[in-house]
Amino acid sequence: MTQNIYDTPAFFSAYSQLPRSLHGLDGAPEWPVLQSFLPDLRGLRVLDLGCGFGWFCRWARENGAASVLGVDVSERMLARAREETGDKAVSYERADLERFAPAPGSFDFAYSSLAFHYLTDLGGLLERVGQALPLGGMLVCSVEHPLMTAPAHQGWSLDPDGRPAWPVNGYLAEGPRTTDWLAKGVIKQHRTIATYLDLLHCAGFALTHCVEWAPSEDQVMAHPEWAKERERPSFLLLGCKRL
Repeated sequence: MTQNIYDTPAFFSAYSQLPRSLHGLDGAPEWPVLQSFLPDLRGLRVLDLGCGFGWFCRWARENGAASVLGVDVSERMLARAREETGDKAVSYERADLERFAPAPGSFDFAYSSLAFHYLTDLGGLLERVGQALPLGGMLVCSVEHPLMTAPAHQGWSLDPDGRPAWPVNGYLAEGPRTTDWLAKGVIKQHRTIATYLDLLHCAGFALTHCVEWAPSEDQVMAHPEWAKERERPSFLLLGCKRL
């Protein structure tokens, strides 16, 4: 079963104070790029994998989706999502994505934000999601960039010129990484970019978009504290279509 760190009181409390938790999609700096990958959602049956507080679920419905199902392993996250959702066309289900199996042909579009890097059997989920979509149906997702998940000890250092440097050791050694992020002992799964693309290909998807995201120069001007984030990408953003 996926580690359910989000239901740990201390972690949930800290996570709830992040900008993306307080301000939703507008608080996620990668959202404008991810949004540009999306198809026209009008009339579509939408699946949100790892929906968290339901921000994308509500946005999809506001932008014309016929129905939206948000799935998450965290009951605390889903409780808040339900509290903030008054639309009967948006529903939520508690499920471990390692085992979640939507019915074949039950959705038209799938989305996931920063959830797949927690999963051990991501390939299995992608195959099941592919079966739930029609030919040409899209999956848009984001994960922590593999440069972020690779090192056993994440953290900045300074190179001889005083420039911020991020370690890349352990990149080819795929598998679990235990990090201290908002709480001790958070487990994430490291994969290379090639592995992510191969898993999508094996599940019957063709890549349509791929961005190694870091804040833009304009975003850094608005948030100077983000400057070093341009030294390496933070997220890998992917769009693909079912063949």
